[in-house]
Amino acid sequence: MIKSMTAFGRQSEAVNNKNITVEIKSVNNRYFDCSTRISRNYSFLEEKIKPYLQSHGISRGKVDVSISIELVGSTDVSISLNEEYARAYYEALCQLKEKLELPGEITVATFQRDSNIFTLTKAEEDEEQDWADVCTVLDKAIEKFITAREREGANIEADLRSKVEGIKERVNTVEAHSEEDIGAYRSRLEEKLRAVLSDNKVTLDENRILTECAIFADKVAVDEEIVRLRSHFKAFEDILASNEPVGRKLDFLMQEMNRETNTIGSKCSNSSIAHVVVDIKCELEKIREQIQNIE
Repeated sequence: MIKSMTAFGRQSEAVNNKNITVEIKSVNNRYFDCSTRISRNYSFLEEKIKPYLQSHGISRGKVDVSISIELVGSTDVSISLNEEYARAYYEALCQLKEKLELPGEITVATFQRDSNIFTLTKAEEDEEQDWADVCTVLDKAIEKFITAREREGANIEADLRSKVEGIKERVNTVEAHSEEDIGAYRSRLEEKLRAVLSDNKVTLDENRILTECAIFADKVAVDEEIVRLRSHFKAFEDILASNEPVGRKLDFLMQEMNRETNTIGSKCSNSSIAHVVVDIKCELEKIREQIQNIE
């Protein structure tokens, strides 16, 4: 089964007092390029994301992963009062007010301006538990993401198979026209020679005709190219049946098919064959463009 490189997967749920939302989206890319955005307090988990995706068989595409984590029902931060510092701060303010005869009252609002009065203590993070919580949601987002890739991949595969079947029919047409072209050449050559030689009362040499036809047939024969093309069609089917990423293999195979088709085009002297070759090249180009979407 082939997979598209374009897909989207999203999952959101509450795990251990955390609201976790994971979004994964990807577009075409020659290699695997992973970018991650995660809530700042959990940035230590960022380096785990790329290898985790790769372990799930995601090997190509520009993949963007966004992970939002919000604490609910509890907090990992505690605030305590530095009482001694606050008392000394108050006494100093009173002395300042008295000595400079300053107006106004000393209130709680006055103390909040000094951050040293309160101490913030952040609970020690359990990185393994945080990662396990994220993975609970990440796994489901990855599953949806891969399902989307497979669904789009199935549509691409159906289109590719249809196009290749069309190319096979055109190759059969080229083969038939090629055989007819050689037969027609012999008839035309024999007719011209008989006309020329009869005027000069010269006997027609059948061996010479056979020789000329053999030279022509060798020049325009496309048997080898057609055999190789059919071999490529078989390889195409085998690659599509593979469970591994196949985009690069198919891209290389398209280059080989295009090379054989160009050779056939350079050999043909029949306009009918030339038109069919153009059609084949157009279909191969459409296939090549589609393959750029495959992982």
